[in-house]
Amino acid sequence: MDHFPTLPSRKADHIRINLEEDVSSGMSAGFDRLRFCHQALPEINLEEVDTRLSVFGRTLNAPILISSMTGGTEKAAEINQRLAEAAQMAGVALGLGSQRAALENTCLVETFQVRKWAPDILLFANLGAIQLNYDYSIDQCLRVVDMVEADGLILHLNPLQEALQPEGDVQFRGLIGKIEEVCKKLPVPVIVKEVGWGISERVALMLLQAGVSAIDVAGAGGTSWSQVEMYRMKDEKQASIASVFRNWGISTVDSLRIVRRTAPGLMIFASGGIRNGLEIAKSIALGATVGGMAGPFLKAAIISTEEVYDLLQILHRQLQLTMFAAGAANLAELSSMPLMDDGN
Repeated sequence: MDHFPTLPSRKADHIRINLEEDVSSGMSAGFDRLRFCHQALPEINLEEVDTRLSVFGRTLNAPILISSMTGGTEKAAEINQRLAEAAQMAGVALGLGSQRAALENTCLVETFQVRKWAPDILLFANLGAIQLNYDYSIDQCLRVVDMVEADGLILHLNPLQEALQPEGDVQFRGLIGKIEEVCKKLPVPVIVKEVGWGISERVALMLLQAGVSAIDVAGAGGTSWSQVEMYRMKDEKQASIASVFRNWGISTVDSLRIVRRTAPGLMIFASGGIRNGLEIAKSIALGATVGGMAGPFLKAAIISTEEVYDLLQILHRQLQLTMFAAGAANLAELSSMPLMDDGN
């Protein structure tokens, strides 16, 4: 009989590996080849640059999402508290890590409950979409939303990661129909995201037809979860299999362009290898509503709430200065700014 790690054990492994090992993708997210056209006469005052927006009824001070990371362990509870406190201070959005562990063990619920520290933020609950093919239904989706008083539900897609895990769930056939059912029945918006390999044209069209409220492209160029799983493996052969997928996926920039073209009008979140406010600005110019980051926030949260808040302030200022130098007074103007592509 196989003995697989428990969910909390796996989550603890993921935190440790992300902090201690090189789990970066071998691919570029694509932002390095894009440039704004500098405006020597922007015809706006710096203090006039407005980065505020409204998403799903919540006002954000900046289009920044602290992307889904963790939960289900004592360390994860501390990380989530610090992320939430900083998000509240900065007025940005927060996505929680997968809450499956809390559904299976109610003792872990508190590791996700951050509303007491962040009463006003845009907050997303999170489940692996694949669980809908393993006896989960609208009931579990409602429970994770209610558990954390979330404004929306992120369903994440991670077929390659699941396939690389000895304990992975890989029965993906028919999943889109289950996602469509959740979109119809859940009283809050449903956002579907990848975990770091991007959204293709085929998948974007499927998700659009299923009725999702937004797609988070989570493209290649940031954390490679095949690398994370490689470091978890005790078996050399299994690690060797995982190692070849470091360059797998659709870059964040390519995925943003694909989704914008395939699903015009649908809200898009950008994540995957975003590292600064300039790249958040580039994401918005490519059609995203918000830009998300995970790895840098995890490293900051290990230190303190203040470290996370400082990072958010840096990102916000970088975004403001980018908009000023490009001549965009607000996010609507930024979204229509052309980008020069050195790759074409």
